[in-house]
Amino acid sequence: MSLKTTTFSSANELVTVFSQRIADILKQAISEKGKASLVVSGGSTPVPLFKALSVRAIDWSKVTITLADERWVASTDAASNERLVRQNLLQDKAAAANFIPLKTGHNNAEDAVEQLTATFMKVGLPFDAVILGMGEDGHTASLFPCSAQIEAGLDVNLPAMLIATQPITAPHQRISFTLRALVSSANVFLHLTGQKKRDVLHHALEHSSDLEKPIKAVCDKTTVELMWAP
Repeated sequence: MSLKTTTFSSANELVTVFSQRIADILKQAISEKGKASLVVSGGSTPVPLFKALSVRAIDWSKVTITLADERWVASTDAASNERLVRQNLLQDKAAAANFIPLKTGHNNAEDAVEQLTATFMKVGLPFDAVILGMGEDGHTASLFPCSAQIEAGLDVNLPAMLIATQPITAPHQRISFTLRALVSSANVFLHLTGQKKRDVLHHALEHSSDLEKPIKAVCDKTTVELMWAP
């Protein structure tokens, strides 16, 4: 649909403004519905944002937090997105939030899809805010180019909310929200820092297909707010 870009002079300015923006969205949702939902991504980029959000004055007990995707590893593993969120976001005031991890006790991600779908049907779509990241190959969540599951993951006509994926170019089996679930959200953000990521995004939008650069599919299907700093 469209990409709305806000450029910040520094990563610190981005974190300050962005954390307030997310806080305002969650507060408004709580005021209107009595609850709010937030989907976040892993990686190193959002860590300062997580820490800034964790101290925001929100009624966190009415906020449900989950992940856009997860590697099928133990929650104590260094590669676990759950571990990242617990250590950096679910602290201070935000410790009161309701967190729904994507990693379950199942042996593989495929076996967890039905259980997690039932869980998120109770949470309800659309999510109030989704904060996505992007890899240098143009993937977002765990929707990787060239994976066997990419067409199903990007097909907004399929009813699936979650999908198990096995990236060719990255380790670990994963579980990910599908494009349909992500783009139905009330507010979709893309959080990037550094010129290299900005260049990848530009190339994806101008010169690539959805299957080649899945982030393009997100931007094609909904309004995305890019929050970027050098």
